[in-house]
Amino acid sequence: MLTIYGSDLSAPANKVRFAANAIGVKYEYKRVDLRAGDHLKPEFLAVNPVGKVPAVDDGGFRMFESNAIIRYLADKNNSPLYPRDLRERAVVDMWLDFGSMHVGTVLSKVIYNRIFVPLRGLPADENSLQEGLKFLERFLPVVDGQLAKNKYIAGAKFTLADINLLALFDPCEIAAIDISPYKNIVRWRAALRKEKFYTDCHQAYGVSLKERLAAVKAK
Repeated sequence: MLTIYGSDLSAPANKVRFAANAIGVKYEYKRVDLRAGDHLKPEFLAVNPVGKVPAVDDGGFRMFESNAIIRYLADKNNSPLYPRDLRERAVVDMWLDFGSMHVGTVLSKVIYNRIFVPLRGLPADENSLQEGLKFLERFLPVVDGQLAKNKYIAGAKFTLADINLLALFDPCEIAAIDISPYKNIVRWRAALRKEKFYTDCHQAYGVSLKERLAAVKAK
């Protein structure tokens, strides 16, 4: 059986679970306690020498890097989430890469400084935070424009490109990232968060984290 190693607060790890759920893959989910340093212990480093989540073990075949994992799972199970047609697959790959390398990179700057830095009692890196916000103003209209033309990110069909961006957007509310001006993103996101592949992972991202952040601010 497939084993997925992750953390509930890791968007890339949740992405793998979303994909496995949507594809219909049975798996065992093992939480890795990052705060306790479980990701740096020898038993986990044997699965992923990089010491990060997510990682998977599929009957002894081990992988890390979330986009590589979801492509593998879709291919192995002949899922339409990753189409066989050369050009259709190229479009999915294009939006997957754009989502991770551009949207995800700048989102992480905001999310890290607004969510995880306060939990560690550290000052935010204002330059990094502002850079992230600036590039979101550039990239979110691109996503919104694509969804104005298509029901899904890569066209008329739901694909891995949607799963990727959906996971990346999950922490937006807790990180005070306002996506309400992007009506097409809001519509697309609201519909997908009602789907079983999402609700089988969680009802909402970071409920317990929100409580912890409130406690930190109250001190």
